[in-house]
Amino acid sequence: MKQAVEVQGSSRVVAIYSQGQRMASHPRSYRQGAHSTCPEHMPPSHQAIHSCSAERFLNWADDIGEATREVVSHLLTEKRHQEQSFRRILALLGNAKKYGRDRLNKACGRALAINSPTRSSVESILKQGLDHLPLKAEAVPSQDELFLDHHENLRGEDYYH
Repeated sequence: MKQAVEVQGSSRVVAIYSQGQRMASHPRSYRQGAHSTCPEHMPPSHQAIHSCSAERFLNWADDIGEATREVVSHLLTEKRHQEQSFRRILALLGNAKKYGRDRLNKACGRALAINSPTRSSVESILKQGLDHLPLKAEAVPSQDELFLDHHENLRGEDYYH
């Protein structure tokens, strides 16, 4: 439910008013680029996330498997504030209920192998059943293949008279 509010600030306090009534007030923070939040002012869904911790997620992921822990660890370092990754991590780890712990760990392993350790990649791997397939080693081009001197589309100097 969105509604317009009035914000008033002094050197010590920031207050929020709705229809003339004060809804909340916070001590003013002067930390550059930082924010301050009172958990009791958060919506219930945000309060639930706020009670989570990176250590708790890592332990949960570790119980599923090493690859899952590595993906969760990557997600935790991806954002400036770890809390910004908590919902994605919850969604990722929730796949253990839907697909099973073993499949989730295998999908995380595949996501790491293709250098795409994201929730969406892992979920795509699970939906397509790619976690059941063996991971093929990528063919590494030989040194001769890297040079295009004898490619069929190269015309050479004789072509241009």
